[in-house]
Amino acid sequence: MFHRLFLLIAALWLPLSAQAHEVQPAIADFQVENGFLTLDMTIALEPVIAGVNLDGLADTNESGKAEDVDALRALPPDALKARFDTIRSDFLSAIAITTDGWLNSPVTLTVDVPEVGEVDLPRESTLRILAPLPANPQVLNIKWPAEYGTLVLRQQGVENPYTGYLTSGEGSGDIALGGGDQMTALEAFTGYIPVGFDHILPKGLDHILFVLGLFFLSSRLNTLLWQVSAFTLAHTVTLALGALGYVNIPGSIVEPLIAASIVYVAVENILSDKLNKWRPMVIFGFGLLHGLGFASVLGDFGLPAAQFIPALIGFNIGVEIGQLTVIAMAFLLVFVALRVDNGDSDEKFGMVFYAILAVIFAALGVILDGDGFRDVTGASAHIFLWPVAMLCVLCALSAYELDKLNAYRRFVAVPASAAIALVGAYWFVERVFL
Repeated sequence: MFHRLFLLIAALWLPLSAQAHEVQPAIADFQVENGFLTLDMTIALEPVIAGVNLDGLADTNESGKAEDVDALRALPPDALKARFDTIRSDFLSAIAITTDGWLNSPVTLTVDVPEVGEVDLPRESTLRILAPLPANPQVLNIKWPAEYGTLVLRQQGVENPYTGYLTSGEGSGDIALGGGDQMTALEAFTGYIPVGFDHILPKGLDHILFVLGLFFLSSRLNTLLWQVSAFTLAHTVTLALGALGYVNIPGSIVEPLIAASIVYVAVENILSDKLNKWRPMVIFGFGLLHGLGFASVLGDFGLPAAQFIPALIGFNIGVEIGQLTVIAMAFLLVFVALRVDNGDSDEKFGMVFYAILAVIFAALGVILDGDGFRDVTGASAHIFLWPVAMLCVLCALSAYELDKLNAYRRFVAVPASAAIALVGAYWFVERVFL
């Protein structure tokens, strides 16, 4: 029975794209030149042209317009430029640029589109946008529309430049065009904590599965601490080295290896529930890979040069909080099952408790499945909640089969690890061959 359950759990995650970070933030570098505000922007135009609402979206495959986006990615540069021309005025009018309270009218000077590449991956086009300025402008404010996703806004050509991370339709606030709006160390530190957290929850499904693979080895706390400590130390090292530019390995290499790391830890969980002397070292090695994955996220939008270290530390802490949140949620979910397995709680209570939870999570996967949930998490509700419901079913089964030796391991940890391994194997094949 539980073989079918873990296959069902795995099947819920298999449709996810191999690229965990397919939707990338737009980046705009701005400065004042000859009476004009100049914005040099890097952006994936295809989702915008297709009308995808990128607010909170992690993967265009979850937008309902994935085929349209892929078709646009297959267009040669001139054809995509022609398609952009049809929405150019709407695109520009959605960007609200004001200087000294005066609304500017931006225009595009150039549009450069790369040649066709892998249609499953983003193609980053570059725009040069100009906006006429009033005489002696002092203060700039840019409001980026929520439907265009996230914008990293960076000031150039001045001392103490502004750097901002605009999401969900946020405005930049007033920016001094002469400079001086540089983030403080505290602002950089606190501002990048949610960026790191968001990379794990809800958007880092591959990292979530790896952390769950560590969790399901054993219910013993010291076993988990050894693994998490090795993983944290390792990814902190390569995150820093990657962000500083000392290490740069292509995502085409890192992403498949991250998938392979998921398979390894999950399969080892099936073979043993003991922390052998090699596992922390292997996890340390995998942590180095995951750190490079984290660094690639920072590379997408950069860190403020003047507050590089505080921002990097904030991002890393956000990642750690995200990982600990995943572990805490997993522990809370299986806590009663562990108590039943240890003889500290009644098995009938465990069966009823998890049966009710399974129904609740399954129902929530249907009720909450809508644009609002996708905007927040970047994926459908059932992608997150139905596997949780299935895990509750496994916990109920372990309570029902309590008379069998190591019921929690046999009916929860092993099937869950098998499902994780299957998903990781699928991602590995997809990232290498598809």
